[in-house]
Amino acid sequence: MTAPATDGLFSPERRALTGGLLLGVLLIAFESMAVATVLPSVARDLQGLRLYGWSFSAFFMGFMLGTLALGGAGDRYGPRAPLLAALTLFALGLLVAGCAPNMPAFIAGRALQGLGGGGVVAVAYLAINRALPDALRARMLAMLSSAWVLPALIGPFVGAVLAEQVSWRAVFLGLLPLAALVALLTARPMGQVGAAGTPLDRARLGWALLAALGVTLTLAGFTAGAWAARLALALPGVALAVPALRALFPPGVLRTRTPLSAGYVTRFLLTFGFFGAEAFVPLALQSLKLLTPTAAGLALTGSALSWSACSMLQARFDERTAGVHRALVARVGVSAVLLSLTLTALALTLTAPAWVAGAAWALGGAGMGLAFQAHTLVVFRHAPDGQEGQVSGTLQTADVLGSAIGAGLGGAFVAALGVHVGVAVLFAVCACAAALGVAVTGRLRAPASTVSA
Repeated sequence: MTAPATDGLFSPERRALTGGLLLGVLLIAFESMAVATVLPSVARDLQGLRLYGWSFSAFFMGFMLGTLALGGAGDRYGPRAPLLAALTLFALGLLVAGCAPNMPAFIAGRALQGLGGGGVVAVAYLAINRALPDALRARMLAMLSSAWVLPALIGPFVGAVLAEQVSWRAVFLGLLPLAALVALLTARPMGQVGAAGTPLDRARLGWALLAALGVTLTLAGFTAGAWAARLALALPGVALAVPALRALFPPGVLRTRTPLSAGYVTRFLLTFGFFGAEAFVPLALQSLKLLTPTAAGLALTGSALSWSACSMLQARFDERTAGVHRALVARVGVSAVLLSLTLTALALTLTAPAWVAGAAWALGGAGMGLAFQAHTLVVFRHAPDGQEGQVSGTLQTADVLGSAIGAGLGGAFVAALGVHVGVAVLFAVCACAAALGVAVTGRLRAPASTVSA
């Protein structure tokens, strides 16, 4: 039986779980903030600028498989074993990337990191949904967002300094001890979260594998040189991806007739717009504004801090209003992301100072802090009992598909058009996705009886 919400997240029966979730997200946050800053250095050192987008797409494809496989395992067996497996895969990916002799090997390491990272996030969401009442979920999500504050402050700086003074390889290898520490400290509290006993959906995992293969082939088609090669890769990719994605998402999800399906579509559009563009912000600042990796990383720091701050504000507002304005908050947040994409694109591609681009991107982080949490809470509230892991996995599938496709298209644009024009085209496409997301958030509103339940 769940303890009353008034006991709080750090009550004796919850503090170990809360600390474990925070540590897991802290690891992912350090990796994300540091690695995104040093990837331009990786691409230059390994002579792989044409494959720059694949550093992100491979991670996100692995992330999708990790969320579905390990999220489903968490439903069946409980979160402890899936979490330890996820951390092992993540550490292996760090080792492979840190020792990579060329760009393809580096990308393989990123795919392993994605498998592990997806499992960590899926298990965290599962634990939140199963172990906490609705009144505490918003607060826990805000705390997970706040776990990005320290990595946002020091992650880009530490990563850039290591890349400039030692080697970019030290960023990956240096995270291995932290992964081991997280495994040591989270094993026990995760073992106290019960299993729902839901059977593993092996067919769903098979569809996920086909979807990952199909999307990968399609993105490879965009980056291929000759038109014959593009068609030879993209056409089979689409043929595999379309039926697989239809099987992974609820019937009629694109019609967004329910808050649950609208939440999935919102997540896809939001991550496509924001993360697809963010993957190229450090590259654009270093290539177009001639900033050092350290200075370019400040843009990611500002965005992450504004995300965390607005996430905390949204949590307090959500508690005071009992969650009745989540759809409106999501719309405001997505609108802020749309404005940020427009302003950042203008600042990066025109003769504006670099700090203007950084400030504009911080606005996008603020929008994500509002929209990301608000629409996630809508999905959590409508998750069927005993299927929390599956719903979490589906939500993360929409997440990583948006991020992977956005980053993959960005890599294709940069490879074909150069950094200046390619970044401009990418931001325009991402802005269109965010504009569509503004419209979809209107479907997040639940019937009055559901909201008040």
